[in-house]
Amino acid sequence: MNVIFVKSEKQIDNIRKSCRLAAQTLQFIEPYLVPGAKTKDLDFLMETFIRDHKAIPAPLGYKTPNNISPYPKSTCISLNEVVCHGIPDDRSLKDGDIVGIDVTTILEGYYGDTAKTFGIGKISEDAEHLLQVTKKCLEIGIKQVKPGGNTGEIGYAISKYALLQGCSIVEQYCGHGVGFYFHELPQIQHICKKDDGVIMYAGMIFTIEPMLNLGSPDVIIEEDSWTVRTIDNMLSAQFEHTIAVTSEGYEILTLA
Repeated sequence: MNVIFVKSEKQIDNIRKSCRLAAQTLQFIEPYLVPGAKTKDLDFLMETFIRDHKAIPAPLGYKTPNNISPYPKSTCISLNEVVCHGIPDDRSLKDGDIVGIDVTTILEGYYGDTAKTFGIGKISEDAEHLLQVTKKCLEIGIKQVKPGGNTGEIGYAISKYALLQGCSIVEQYCGHGVGFYFHELPQIQHICKKDDGVIMYAGMIFTIEPMLNLGSPDVIIEEDSWTVRTIDNMLSAQFEHTIAVTSEGYEILTLA
């Protein structure tokens, strides 16, 4: 599928509804993020919330050629050194953990995608620094979105700030077009040159989702073919929004 979809106003409105539900799912689950909560129970709560709103959790059963089996849960819950695609299980949250939750909904056939990393109880200064820098990187990246601009400006701005703050950027995973499908073009790199990427046009919709590490940017994939960890077991964080390019600049679609 080597095409970048430019969505109509009606299609954008439908995608916006799905995006809003994804954001509301994160808002819904936040009070349950306490020490002792099992990640599989959190996943069940979010799946129930999504289905109660007449939508489908997109990750459940999703498969790519790189995976040995379809993704088995409805959300991705990534603890501490897990960069992304953490599979919910019997593991419980502990005081001081950081937990990244990635939610993608399908509402009336349209996709909405968002993620946020939360601190559990009292987290370390290093963890707080990582969360603040990653969140700021997302904000900085979003501000580069405008019609006529180049997607490379997003990654250039993100990487410039992150590296100055002493954090590394995971290069193997990137933002992506979304709306009609889970993953579309263009790819949105979070570390690149200004003139890389493609020209942005009004009607394009994509995610920006920087993943930052406290240590090495390198990662390993576990035997389950999904769970991605930092190679040095240092902390990792991710924040993500789905963004629409507008005639004036941008709109963040994943707001509750």
